[in-house]
Amino acid sequence: MDRENPLGQFLRARRELLQPEDVGVAVGVRRRVAGLRREEVAQLAGVSTDYYVRLEQGRERHPSAQVVDALAQALALEEDAAAHLHQLARPVRRRRPSTRREKVSLNLLRMMERWPHTPAVVLGRCLTVLASNALGRALFDGHTYSGDLVRLVFLDPDAREFYPDWNRVAVNTVAGLRAAAGADQDDALLIEVVGELSVKSEHFRRLWARHDIRQKTHETKRFRHPLVGELTLHYESLTINSAPGQQLVVYQADPGSPSEEALSLLGSLTAV
Repeated sequence: MDRENPLGQFLRARRELLQPEDVGVAVGVRRRVAGLRREEVAQLAGVSTDYYVRLEQGRERHPSAQVVDALAQALALEEDAAAHLHQLARPVRRRRPSTRREKVSLNLLRMMERWPHTPAVVLGRCLTVLASNALGRALFDGHTYSGDLVRLVFLDPDAREFYPDWNRVAVNTVAGLRAAAGADQDDALLIEVVGELSVKSEHFRRLWARHDIRQKTHETKRFRHPLVGELTLHYESLTINSAPGQQLVVYQADPGSPSEEALSLLGSLTAV
C-alpha cells in the first residue's frame, strides 16, 4: 500500500505509463526513464520542475485546483482518474470504524428478488458480494471465491476459464477497486485485500502499481458458465444512496439472443 505519499505515487505511476508521443513530446535518441520525464510533465502542466519534483516526493502535498487540472491534462487523465487526483490533493478524512460491517437494506433485497429473470448483486466497497438475487447467485456460483469478485479474478483457479476476456476483466477490476476505495487509503478492509493479493498474485501487484482509476459503471462482459456455456451480458452499476460505498450491479442479455436463452436455462436449472 502506498499510504505515506499517495499523491506522489499516483503522479509517478501515471507519468511512467504515458509515452512521449501520446502528448506530442519529441522523442530523443536516448531515454533512460520509462514514460515521461519529470521536467516534461512540469513543462506540459506549466509549473516549475522543482515544484513538480516536490509533489512526487511528497514535500508538497496540496496543489491548487488549477494546478491539479493542469497536471490531469498533462498526464492525459480520463475523467475518473482526474477526479481521483483532486481527491488526493484535497483528501477528506472520513470517520470509519475499521471493523465496520456493510449491511444491505431489506427493501433492496426484496426488490432484487422480484427480478427472477435478471441477475443482480450488491457489491461492497472492496467489491465483495454482499447480497444477490437467485439468478445473481447462480451466475457466480461454483467458484472458490464466488462471493468476492477481486479474489475470484486473481486467486480462483478457474478464473481464466470463467472470464474469456480475463486480461480486460483483470485491468478493469483493479481500476474499479481503486475507484471504490477513493483517497481513503486507511480503510482496514482495503489494506487487507491489497496486502493479500499483492503477495499471492503477481498480476494484481503489477496492475495495482499502475494506479488506474475507473468507476464501475456499465460494460459488456463475457462469461463461460460451467452449466450453460457462453454468456454475453451487459451490466449497469448503480450507487446506493442509502449505503455509500455499495453498488447494485444488474446484468441483462440482448433480447432474443442465445445469451438470453442460456440465462433463462440457468434460472430453471438452479430454481429451488
